[in-house]
Amino acid sequence: MNLVKITAGGFHFVARFEEKDAPQTCAAFKKLLPFQNKLIHVRWSGEAVWVPLGDFKLGVGYENPTSHPAKGEILLYPGDISETEIFIPYGGSCFSSKIGQLAGNHFLTIIEGHENLGKLGQIVLWQGAQDILVEDYPTAGIH
Repeated sequence: MNLVKITAGGFHFVARFEEKDAPQTCAAFKKLLPFQNKLIHVRWSGEAVWVPLGDFKLGVGYENPTSHPAKGEILLYPGDISETEIFIPYGGSCFSSKIGQLAGNHFLTIIEGHENLGKLGQIVLWQGAQDILVEDYPTAGIH
């Protein structure tokens, strides 16, 4: 399994695991599938949405970290100086928290549905929290 289907805000996306650059993060996240939670809009990071995970630990450290992901490059922040979270940019962003700039593990990249990321971001911004479901692509029944 190298692909996942992401459903959020009425949109469907396909994302590729970045297993070469973030193998531990990918392996840990795969164990959580299917993953269900809520997306909310970021406060300090620009055009992005996030899934706050509080003090939940995946048992991974930093690998392939960045503070400046491109649109559709999904990060997992393993939690140390701020809470654990999943960060999904839909436009220009700099991954930050109330304590300052952070770096998260780039572990997924959206490869289908990219054109709807901005629409998803606007829905989350103006309509509030949205459900998110991440599931194994081969069993997701997409296409």
